[in-house]
Parts: sequence; structure tokens; C-alpha cells
Amino acid sequence: MSNQKRQLRSRRQHRIRTKIKGTAQRPRLSVYRSNYATYAQVIDDVSGKTLFAVDDRQIKKTSQKEMSAKCAKAYEVGKTIGKQAADKNIKQVVFDRGGYRYHGRVKCLADGARAAGLEF
Repeated sequence: MSNQKRQLRSRRQHRIRTKIKGTAQRPRLSVYRSNYATYAQVIDDVSGKTLFAVDDRQIKKTSQKEMSAKCAKAYEVGKTIGKQAADKNIKQVVFDRGGYRYHGRVKCLADGARAAGLEF
């Protein structure tokens, strides 16, 4: 990734983070995507702690064909993080897309989390 792309993403990320804050009742669902994996974590910004995190390397693969697409893996990450949030009685979160456009893996992760019962 070029230096200019990193700077632009950093600016977008900073602009988004000034507006979005997570609390204990409504924590922040933060998304990070690399070329290899998709990561999501639920963060309480007031106490400055990560409540729990999931990435697609932790998800048990049922079959190689089923888990081959990155978007399918991101959807499973969203479903898993939604289930963990439900276990901790968290129903609402603030979605932090991390400076990425809302499409592709980021959108699939959000759809998976909504399917598991999280509200944005």
C-alpha cells in the first residue's frame, strides 16, 4: 500500500473516530481487514478495554469450499461476534468501519452481525 493511501485512510479513520464513541451499554464494534484476514472487536471506550475479539482464523471451517471466499469468512466473523455479544447481554453497538468503505467484507461482516441479533 502506498504512503498516500495510508495517509488518506488514516485521515478517514481519525475523522470517524472523533464522532464515534463506545460506552458500556453501547460499545463500539471495530472492523479491520488485511489482505489475509478480517478482524472485529467490541470495545468499551470509556474504560478503554476490549471486551472480546474475533477473526476469521478462529472460526472452525466446515468445508474448504464453503469457507473459501473472503466475504463468506467475514459474514461468519460477524455472526460469531454477534453471538458473543448476545452471551454478554449486548444488544446494541456503534459500528466503526475503520476508514474502509461500506462494501465487500465490511458490509458482509455487518450483515452477519445483524443476522446474529446486533442492532447498529
